[in-house]
Amino acid sequence: MGDFGRSVRLWFSPQRVREEGETPDYRFSLANERTFLAWLRTGLALVGGGFAVDQFLPDLPRGARVGMALLLLGAGALCALRAVDHWVRCERAMRRGDDLPVSRFPTVLSLVVGVVALAMVLVVLFGWAG
Repeated sequence: MGDFGRSVRLWFSPQRVREEGETPDYRFSLANERTFLAWLRTGLALVGGGFAVDQFLPDLPRGARVGMALLLLGAGALCALRAVDHWVRCERAMRRGDDLPVSRFPTVLSLVVGVVALAMVLVVLFGWAG
């Protein structure tokens, strides 16, 4: 928890990241920032999808509707949190000259979206009881 706690503190004081290692080529830092923003856009899209499932599918049984909506909303929240954590970890690695961190999060996110998409395909193909 020590390293994670330190990472969380760096989320709110990115100037402290600059205290480590050497300044990387600014293009790499800007690319890292663009990746961060792409993850945030993905998180926002997932949150929007979660609300859409909940609000625009009133005939879907409540359990299925709420389950799919919560999966999407949770994935969106995790995506936003993961975005800032990944940004800090990558920035630190670049400054130190370390390898960039690897993550299983894209796989987990893909599985969540895939499960919800498959559920929606089944709903479209077979309908639902009103």
